[in-house]
Amino acid sequence: MGELIFPITGRCYCGAVHLEASTPPQSVAYCHCVDCRRVTGAPVAAFAAFSEGDVQISGAKLTSVSVSDGVERSFCGDCGSPVLGRYAYLPGQIYVSLGLLDQAGALAPETHCHVDEALGWLHIEDNAERIAGTARAVLQRGRG
Repeated sequence: MGELIFPITGRCYCGAVHLEASTPPQSVAYCHCVDCRRVTGAPVAAFAAFSEGDVQISGAKLTSVSVSDGVERSFCGDCGSPVLGRYAYLPGQIYVSLGLLDQAGALAPETHCHVDEALGWLHIEDNAERIAGTARAVLQRGRG
């Protein structure tokens, strides 16, 4: 695993959106839910949770979509990369797509959320906690 270097930086696919955080994420998690798979186009999503004020986003305008009540997902307005999510039940946090971060190699997920929805052929071998449904309590607790 790589070394976590600050500030944490990242960008969308085309480079129009840039992210920077000077603090480590509060938590890092996989999400196996159908919604996260659809929004990322991947068999499992991975996110880093930050306090909303700890991440600076610059560059292209983000486009936001809310399909599920209380969930807002934002994408690069130029290339469509999924950039972040906001969840009403996790106030004050934003969830940045892990694959956008330059330091992703140093940010191993600590939790698997919604493993009850995981694809049967996907097997991730790690020691991360596995939670059948929402990991709301773990994500609110953050790193401690």
